[in-house]
Amino acid sequence: METYQFIEDKNLDRFHKMLSAKTRNGFVIIEHNTKLPYAVLSKAKKEINHPLHLFITCITFGLWSIVWIYLGISLSRKKDILVALDEDGNLFEDKCLSK
Repeated sequence: METYQFIEDKNLDRFHKMLSAKTRNGFVIIEHNTKLPYAVLSKAKKEINHPLHLFITCITFGLWSIVWIYLGISLSRKKDILVALDEDGNLFEDKCLSK
């Protein structure tokens, strides 16, 4: 398999380390290309235990509702990201549009 000149072994190692770190954090590799090193990763949305948060909100007289709203906004979306090496061999991560 032929790779391009800008890809050095140390940059490729950093790319694979970042991929393994993302997969440990719950991301799943959807698409992977080794010729032009990039990968598209996805993380499914998480379910929130609403009865528990309602109970904690009642106990704390509504103070916990701030945390509950934050969790509802941040965890209720599917996350897709692109991890790749650019032409200079720099590693970058970018958000992808989700359906």
